[in-house]
Amino acid sequence: MFTTFIVKPLFNLLVLIYAIIPGHNFGLALIIFTIVVRLLLWPLVKKQLHQAKMMRKLQPEIKKIKAATKGNKQEETKLTMELYKEKGINPLSTFPILIIQFIVLIGLYSGINKIILNPKQIISFSYTSIQHLSWIKHLSTNLHYFDNTLFGFIDLSRTALGKTGVYWPAMIIVILSAVSQYYQSKQLMPTSKDQKSLREILKQANSGKPADQSEINGAVGKSTRFLLPLMIFLFTVNIAADLSLYWLASGVIALIQQGIALKEDEEELESGGENNKTKDPSKIKEAEIISPPKTKKLKNKKNQKRRKK
Repeated sequence: MFTTFIVKPLFNLLVLIYAIIPGHNFGLALIIFTIVVRLLLWPLVKKQLHQAKMMRKLQPEIKKIKAATKGNKQEETKLTMELYKEKGINPLSTFPILIIQFIVLIGLYSGINKIILNPKQIISFSYTSIQHLSWIKHLSTNLHYFDNTLFGFIDLSRTALGKTGVYWPAMIIVILSAVSQYYQSKQLMPTSKDQKSLREILKQANSGKPADQSEINGAVGKSTRFLLPLMIFLFTVNIAADLSLYWLASGVIALIQQGIALKEDEEELESGGENNKTKDPSKIKEAEIISPPKTKKLKNKKNQKRRKK
């Protein structure tokens, strides 16, 4: 089922792009495929980023709840969930996009692996309608025309680390994909001058000072910012450069998407703040409070004239 509903559709979308683009370069097709996938995921990505940003902005209020509940975890959880509900936040909303991205990654890896092990799979594993495309027909008789490179310079079927040593073009892609992941995580992390490191928090906890959960989350998040790029490097350094290229392209596009989404959120908050401004009661004139509306005054004058008549 995974092959039928995930691997094959993703594989065929990639092959379709490869077959119709000028030059039929597989590396370029992979970049375009990544852009298409990220655009399809954009509504979910935007929602995830908005929720994450809102949760960060609520940290001061959550701290107040913790201080007010004085260690009563049940009451703290209840009030926190009520706060999330009031602000329209779902703490679990970030998981669907992560799961989808993971499924796409595994599906793409399975599809690309088929081509690397047997290039003929680009024809035999394709849908019948794609097999009838002119370039795929041409490949079926001349498979050596299959260009699994990035613009003819980088062999994407090779790994960064192999039996022959380091293949530096692929290694550069691997390093850049890890760097893009680092900046992707950094872009989402809140920056605070008084943010404590995990070592400081543990040191204070040993001396008897209770650790604040939000400070722990911030410290762990800061450590994760370095851990994820390291994991990506170790994962992609021994696999074909195709997947590293996908990860790099995905990371760069994610940085752009996150920048757009976060900027839109800032603009919405600023415009919302201006629209929601209320007058300071001390600056409101007495006439605005006491005097009735003009329409009522006019009606009263007319009634007085009628009575005199």
